Amino acid sequence: MKKLPFPTAVLFDFDGVIVDSMVCHHTAWKSAYQDLFNADICPFPKTTHSGKSPYKIAEYFAKYGGDISKAAALNTLKQQHLINDGVAPNLLSGVREIQSFLVAKNISYGIASNAYTAFIENTIKALSLNFEVYMGVDKFKKPKPSPIPYLTLAKYLGVQEKHFKTTLIFEDSLTGMQAARDSGMVPVGLLTQYSEKELKANGAQFIFPTLLEAYQELSKQ
Repeated sequence: MKKLPFPTAVLFDFDGVIVDSMVCHHTAWKSAYQDLFNADICPFPKTTHSGKSPYKIAEYFAKYGGDISKAAALNTLKQQHLINDGVAPNLLSGVREIQSFLVAKNISYGIASNAYTAFIENTIKALSLNFEVYMGVDKFKKPKPSPIPYLTLAKYLGVQEKHFKTTLIFEDSLTGMQAARDSGMVPVGLLTQYSEKELKANGAQFIFPTLLEAYQELSKQ
């Protein structure tokens, strides 16, 4: 079995990699939809929209509500509900361990996410996480599945293209995995949403249950 290359840099997705925020996001979409459409929201379309930008998700729900022109307003309202709710999502396994490892080894790392920067920042503060570099969907010209978020983050961290083959990207969604694959860096899938087969079909070169198992492998090198 191939082992992870020892990293020059490590790039992380946020939702499903650092935190389990599914309930937070669903609750915010539900309450925002109720306020705007005065009706109950439909189930979240996981198979088609998991990991996609909030713009696309808002369009889906607004279309379900019968007025796609309200998508932008729904998206804005959802972000307000998400921030104002004040309930931090649950931290996933291995985050603090891999952070400590990267700091000790002086390895650059950061977050590139299709969530909004304000949500990421609030969560980092609430959970006392040691992330100084994080970028949300509002920081990119195009969201994932475009590789632009990861290329932008890599550039910000000073990662040269010649080091892309030793730059790890941790992702859990198929949308994010496609972005990682197309960046030219090393896509690593986590089994928090999808199967090993699904992740590999979308570009994952390595698979771990969570960041904890990835950290355990890296720490032995």
